[in-house]
Amino acid sequence: MNDCLFCKIASGQIPADIVAENEIAVAFRDISPEAPSHVLVIPREHHDNVADLALANPLLAGQLLALAAEVIQTEKLTNGYRIVTNTGVDGGQSVNHLHFHVLGGRGLTWPPG
Repeated sequence: MNDCLFCKIASGQIPADIVAENEIAVAFRDISPEAPSHVLVIPREHHDNVADLALANPLLAGQLLALAAEVIQTEKLTNGYRIVTNTGVDGGQSVNHLHFHVLGGRGLTWPPG
């Protein structure tokens, strides 16, 4: 998608603070962190949300979580972490490109919001 912010980050057109990447996904620091460690994991391939991805390419969903696990190790989130994906307006999705938030580095409260 030509106008998708995260597609542009994934392709290198827009710079980001990259934490980890591979041929199918990119993990980069959130520009408005909600925790000491707040990293977004996105597929290079555009999918609007996790349900669309699961229907189109279930294998990719597992590969994204594997990159999230790499981020968890790199960020040393040994006391715990949260992986979140927001979907749609009511879910708080601000960029219509699937992304997992990996949050940690402090105690996280429940319910989240």
